Amino acid sequence: MKKLWLNDTDYLILSEKNNSLTEEIATRGRIDFYSIVGYLPNPDPVLKKQGKDITVYEEILSDARVGGCFSSRKAGVTSLEWDIDRGKAKTRQAKLIIDVFKNLDIYTIISSALESIFYGYAILEIVWEKVGGYILPKKIIGKPQEWFTFDRENRLLLRNKEKFYEGDPVPEYKFIVVQHNATYKNPYGLPIASMCFWPVTFKRGGLKFWLMFTEKYGMPFLIGKHPRGTSLEDTNKLADLLENMIQDAIAVIPDDSSVEILEAGGKSASAGIYKELLEYCDNEITIALLGQNLTTQVKSGSYAAAQTHMQVRKDLIDSDKIMIEKAMNHIIRWIYELNFSDNETPVFSMYEQEDVDKELAERDEKLTNSLQLAGLKLTKRYFQKYYALEDEDIEELSSLKIPTEHAEPPNPTPQTPHPTYPDQQALDDAIDSINPEELQAQMEDILMPIIKLINEGNDYNTIMEKLLETYPDMDQSKLEQLLTKAIFISEIWGRLNAN
Repeated sequence: MKKLWLNDTDYLILSEKNNSLTEEIATRGRIDFYSIVGYLPNPDPVLKKQGKDITVYEEILSDARVGGCFSSRKAGVTSLEWDIDRGKAKTRQAKLIIDVFKNLDIYTIISSALESIFYGYAILEIVWEKVGGYILPKKIIGKPQEWFTFDRENRLLLRNKEKFYEGDPVPEYKFIVVQHNATYKNPYGLPIASMCFWPVTFKRGGLKFWLMFTEKYGMPFLIGKHPRGTSLEDTNKLADLLENMIQDAIAVIPDDSSVEILEAGGKSASAGIYKELLEYCDNEITIALLGQNLTTQVKSGSYAAAQTHMQVRKDLIDSDKIMIEKAMNHIIRWIYELNFSDNETPVFSMYEQEDVDKELAERDEKLTNSLQLAGLKLTKRYFQKYYALEDEDIEELSSLKIPTEHAEPPNPTPQTPHPTYPDQQALDDAIDSINPEELQAQMEDILMPIIKLINEGNDYNTIMEKLLETYPDMDQSKLEQLLTKAIFISEIWGRLNAN
């Protein structure tokens, strides 16, 4: 009898007949397909048919459409922001992880890991160093895929001169394997390059024949005519003259010979066949790498169709992002296993800064208002977590009180009365005693003639002359002095009150 533990408290009692529940039965060793060799050959159909290794895919990256689309797909991930969320991990340990990742060349590491999309898998080697009392990654380097293979248990093997095909098992905590859509049957992953191989091959062949066709029919034919009985020597001379004429556009021929120019009419339709072949191959390459073709080769289509194609591209980027996050979090787990005994580790994540800011800002605005009604607020750690802010980015205003129209702050602190000025208070009381409506009516009666004169005047001097005619008893110099004093007193009172 045997116990199969389901968790800390529950278990099943198994008899000898039920041992198969705890063991793996469907294995390669049982089927015995690969007993002849100690490694698992790459099952990629293109490589098997060509009898070559994965290096054959490096050549097709020189194709403009392949290289451009693959760079575009990688840029969709490398352009994202990254952060490490502490979660339930201890602060000191989480800060150590953040410092480690800040000292690494994250962009190059992510770019190397994304090679798995094209080749099916990517290998990253970690070089460790001792820093204080910790063992930490010094650098992480992408290595060529053809240096590695897998055994029958899908474990990574490193080839060497003695065992180039079989290889040796790699040390622990040394190599990170990034796989694109890998399965138990195929640990090498699904290389997008295998989907592009034949379109690139046919495209290059079609381009070669198109160039030959263009060279043959793109220029008119020159036909030389000579009398019957002309010797072979004279015929060859005429042929040489025609050849020189094609290059130099001039020729000297005997007067009993003639040259006729024959256009290759009706061949444009034949040339279109080659163009359609190349466009078809480019279209297949784009779909293989980006999942659609509208963002790269727009000819026609509605705005809705373009949005649908962009969503397909975004789905691929999200899938690639998850693959990178998985690899980075694997590195974090190794750091913890080598240095700490805790199970709660920080989490590496990638995000698009613009989208996060927009969505979170709208949500947090509503959340803040709701929390204020309940006497709660969002913490500093919350904003650091979701907005990637550092301590120096946030300045706390401990004395700031933000009143709301819905609720009074609990236990309000008595405010110190502001100093008062007797003269200012007298002015304020006088202003409060004035009836606004009565003052408005009086001011309209007084100012209406002046406003009318200003509207009808053309310049300052004309307006001033008409004002003096309207108010003959007004002394202009005294008016100017009175206005100057009023402005000076107003400025002095303003400065005193401000201080």
